[in-house]
Amino acid sequence: MHARRGCTGRPRRTRALVALILLASTLAACGGDEDTARPTLNWYNFPDDSGALQKAADRCSRASGGRYRISYNKLPRAADGQRQQMVRRLAAEDDSLDILGLDVTWAAEFAEARWIREWTGEAKRRATRGTLRVPLQTATWKGRLYAVPYNTNTQLLWYRKDLVPTPPKTWSEMLNMSRGLARQGRPHYVEIQGAQYEGLTVWFNSLVNSTGGTILNPGATEPSLGPPAVRAASIMRELANSPAADPSLPNQMEDQNRLAMESGVAAFELNYPFVYPSMKANNPRLFENFRWAPYPRVDADRPARPTIGGIDLAVSAYSRHPDLAFEAALCLRDRENQLTAALEGGLPPTLRALYDEPAFMKEYPFSKEVLAALESASVRPLTPAYQNVSIAVSHTLSPPSEIEPESAVDTIGEQIDQALRSEGVIP
Repeated sequence: MHARRGCTGRPRRTRALVALILLASTLAACGGDEDTARPTLNWYNFPDDSGALQKAADRCSRASGGRYRISYNKLPRAADGQRQQMVRRLAAEDDSLDILGLDVTWAAEFAEARWIREWTGEAKRRATRGTLRVPLQTATWKGRLYAVPYNTNTQLLWYRKDLVPTPPKTWSEMLNMSRGLARQGRPHYVEIQGAQYEGLTVWFNSLVNSTGGTILNPGATEPSLGPPAVRAASIMRELANSPAADPSLPNQMEDQNRLAMESGVAAFELNYPFVYPSMKANNPRLFENFRWAPYPRVDADRPARPTIGGIDLAVSAYSRHPDLAFEAALCLRDRENQLTAALEGGLPPTLRALYDEPAFMKEYPFSKEVLAALESASVRPLTPAYQNVSIAVSHTLSPPSEIEPESAVDTIGEQIDQALRSEGVIP
């Protein structure tokens, strides 16, 4: 009879002492090295082409001193695909998810489903210290912190200085300038997101908040809307039926807006800062006159409240290493990693101090405007039913040219009320 073989292939002896020695060596040879002994924390986040997120994962793995390794796992590119993958796996109590990169609209839903852990104690103190107030709102549900803001984003008004020497301060001024340019036969479109998707909801939310209203009441128990929402819908309709409207408005998203501005047909663009390096690379001639200004106000005496975006980092309720995951999430969004994400990935930071960082200010010549927008910004309605709320808004207001403001707001209110009364997780 042949002796059984271990993973080294050597025959085992019958003497106890020799067997123990070989057992020890067998365990070492079969993977008892330092790398496999330390936990791997799986971080799921949007796919980053700049390399900034991978650098953060590598940097924090080294900084842990061998206590953990972070594996950056790329989610689908579309936000709906990202959410769908995480929802399915969390519903199955998948313990291979540790750190979750959540869109700023998901924290309430995930917290209500008990898929993510609350931030408390020292971890909460470190998460909130020096962090901008409005991004923190996106990570909070029912007064409790469920994530830490990793990056943020907000729209500015981009315009061509050769067409518009002084940028408009209000929507009314901007539309009047567009009409004047159209009469002169010059580029005059206002590029904005008019397709039936999340961008249309963001446009509406920004206008409602800039008018002094909100989509939901403070407790997120019923729709608020009212006259501010009617006024917001009226502005959307006015733009869509004016010379300012790009003929492709009903189908336009952020990237189509960027391309239209770069092609030279537009005078204005409401979009995120990614358009700045893109214009510089794709149309250097137009870039010479490409400028930025604060998001337009509805009323001249009331600050605009553009809607913020971004990613918040949460710890899965099913993580096998929650304490390490909290520590790693804090590292991933620390000063150095947020600065790298801003400079290489174009993602505005959530740490207030970075807006005074010379390297950031040089790369973001519009950093003061971004900071001012973030400090007065609005957030999308905080509710576990946000997906249904957004659908109610975007479907009712599409296409913008056919909006009937009062009846549209009534419809949105009815559909939101139904969404808030529903139970369970939205598929």
